[in-house]
Amino acid sequence: MKNLSDENLIELIRQRSHQAFKIFIERYEKKVANTVINMLGNGDVADDVGQEVFIRFYNNINQFKGKSSIGTYLTRIAINLSINELKRQQIKKSRFVFWGNNSEEEDEKFNKIADPTIFTERVENADIVNKALQKLEPKLKTVVVLRFIEGYDTRETSEILEIPQGTVLSRLSRGLQKLKEILLKEGYEI
Repeated sequence: MKNLSDENLIELIRQRSHQAFKIFIERYEKKVANTVINMLGNGDVADDVGQEVFIRFYNNINQFKGKSSIGTYLTRIAINLSINELKRQQIKKSRFVFWGNNSEEEDEKFNKIADPTIFTERVENADIVNKALQKLEPKLKTVVVLRFIEGYDTRETSEILEIPQGTVLSRLSRGLQKLKEILLKEGYEI
């Protein structure tokens, strides 16, 4: 059954074959995980969102019409759920700041304490870029992740996000510029 095409697996999943769904998850979990981790960072929240991608796909399988590849469709779900999570985090953060009324200096100290990477002496380049990515606003981060980390071209990114290609290019340009500014501010040479 592992050698079945995506189309055959999807048909079996539509018939509620749990074995087919398990194989499907094994086939695509790494792709989904990479997308979600690049959007949210590594951790429990990313794990939860990754699982939710497959739950959403399973519950709404009849909405998949096959107009795009299954990988593109799952990436779209992963991006949308990640953006929703980022918005949820922003709301929580704004509530915390409102209730806490902390000064910027206190917030900065809290962020340093809360950041586990602050205790490591050596940080890999991927970790540096990932941390910087987490500081981008979601619409810029999404384009940068899809184009440079996931490897989609401009047309595919446009289809996944359902925005014009020109918008992809302008967000990519702004995202890369902001990423560069963040890295320079953090003291990394580019």
